[in-house]
Amino acid sequence: MVPEEYLERLEATTAEPDDLFEHFEQRSVAGQTHYVLTAARHGVERGTVIVEDADVVVRGYPSIPRILVLDPGIPSFFEGGETVAIEEKLDGFNVRIADVGDPLAFTRSGYVCPYTTAQARDSLPLEEFFAAHPRKTICAELIGPETPYTTHDYEGIDTHEFRVFDVRDCESGVPLPVADRRELCEEYGFGQPRLFGRAVASDTIATVRDTIDDLDAVGREGVVLKSADGVQMVKYTTKTQHHGELAYAFSMPFDYGRDFVFSRVVRDAFQAVELDESEEQLEERARDLGESILRPMISTIQDVAAGETVGERHRVRGDPETIDALFDHLHEHSLTIEREFDQCENGERVVEFVKVADSSRDRIRYYLDGGTRDE
Repeated sequence: MVPEEYLERLEATTAEPDDLFEHFEQRSVAGQTHYVLTAARHGVERGTVIVEDADVVVRGYPSIPRILVLDPGIPSFFEGGETVAIEEKLDGFNVRIADVGDPLAFTRSGYVCPYTTAQARDSLPLEEFFAAHPRKTICAELIGPETPYTTHDYEGIDTHEFRVFDVRDCESGVPLPVADRRELCEEYGFGQPRLFGRAVASDTIATVRDTIDDLDAVGREGVVLKSADGVQMVKYTTKTQHHGELAYAFSMPFDYGRDFVFSRVVRDAFQAVELDESEEQLEERARDLGESILRPMISTIQDVAAGETVGERHRVRGDPETIDALFDHLHEHSLTIEREFDQCENGERVVEFVKVADSSRDRIRYYLDGGTRDE
C-alpha cells in the first residue's frame, strides 16, 4: 500500500501519512488484505477499510450525535429553513455492504461478518445493484429475532431482514439525498426504515413527540432526523429503549462500564423534564428505571449461584458453511460461546447459543464465594 496516495484519497486532516496509518490494522479476508482504521483519526471515521487488491476504499459510517431535548434541540441542530426527514431508528446490527471484488458486509469497526455477508447475498439483489452502482455502499441494519448480534422482535419478521437506511459513496462517504435514496431502495426492493414525515426543522417537534409516544408504546427504539441532503443527522430515543438498554447492561453488570449506564440515565432524566411529567408519571418512570437496573442484576446473580450460564442468547440459521464461518468469526474475537441447540431444520442449520458474559460470571462467583469489594 502507498500511504501517501490513500492519505489524499481519504482527505485526512494530517499531512503526515504515519500520523494516520499507524492506527490501521492489517487483516486478511478471503485471500484479500484489508487495512482497517481501528479508531477515528484525523477526520477519517472508525471502521474505514482499504482493500488494496481491489483498489477500493470503504469509508466508515459517521457517529450520529444525540439530542436530549427536542425543543430547542431540533431547530438548534438544523439550519433555519432546512427540510428535515424523520425516519425510524431500528434496533439491529449495523453493517456496510460494499463490492470489493465480491460483496462483503463490514461491521462498524471494519470487520467482515461472514454470517451477515451470506444473508445479504442471499436476500438482496446485490449483483444487480453493484453492476449499476459499483462505487456505492449500502448501509443497513440486520434486524429480527435470529441474528448473532441483536435479538429484538419486529412484527412480521420471523427470522431476520435488512433495512437500508443510507446509501453512500464508497470512498468519500457522501450520502445520497434522503428522497433519492428512498427512491433507489424502492427500485431494488430494499426494505427501509419507516418515514414519519418531512418538514422544516422547527415544525417537526410535535411530529417527533407524537412519533416517540407511539414507538414507546410498542417498545421500539426511536427516530433519526436527517437533512434533505442526508449529511446532517441526529437521533432521539424512547424511554423504553433507555430502560431496555439498562436492563441488558445490568443482566451482565460487570461487562459494561459506568459510562454506558450513566448515559442512559441522563437521557431519561432530560426526557422527563422536557415532557414536564406529572408526579404520577415521574413515579412510574422512576419505578421502571429502578426495575430495569435491579431486577436483571438479581436474576443474573441467582443464575450464577445456581450454576446457570449467563450472557447474550442468540438464534441463527443458514447453510452449515455459513454457520461454521460465523462461529470461527466469533471465536477470533475471543468470545466464549456455549451452544444450547444445534440441529437441521428444512435443510438449514439452526443454532441457539450464548455469548458467555465471562467478567460478570467470574466476578459474581467471586463475591458469592466470600470475596471482598474495594469501594
